[in-house]
Amino acid sequence: MLFRLLKDYKMKKIFTTIIVVCAFATVQAQTIKNYTLQNIENQRVNLHDIKGDKLTVIDFWTTWCRPCKKAIPQLNKIYKQYKGKGVQVIGLNSDGPRTVAKVPTVSKGLQIQYPILIDMNSEIMNAHNFSTFPTLVIVDETFKIKYIHEGFVPGDEEEIISAIEKQLTK
Repeated sequence: MLFRLLKDYKMKKIFTTIIVVCAFATVQAQTIKNYTLQNIENQRVNLHDIKGDKLTVIDFWTTWCRPCKKAIPQLNKIYKQYKGKGVQVIGLNSDGPRTVAKVPTVSKGLQIQYPILIDMNSEIMNAHNFSTFPTLVIVDETFKIKYIHEGFVPGDEEEIISAIEKQLTK
């Protein structure tokens, strides 16, 4: 109905651009709350207590997700490369009750070097309407979302590294 009112093509284009920009700004303005979750050693860990000084890369993954398993070795490399630069990587596992027991074994098998927390009810994912595995989010020191990447294919690590570098230079 609104587009009927905007008869002029230029006005439609401007209106559409404004909507897209506002939607993007809303996603980028989201902040991840301070959750307390269990790690794979069954200890309660406050998400903000293990965050990076400058950036935190949060990887939402599951044990049954093949792209997740392909991303993890690349995240290990990113973790090694940036941990001394104020960047933390955190894996947030979202396995359900049937498969959550596999998380420590799969984590060990994949040689995950960064902290793994369990979000069994997908509370954090659901709170931000993330629905794809893996979903990788980069947040600043106040946990404001700066970058979101869904899925993983080889080569995506370059885009992720570029996003980290961009945020570090701001």
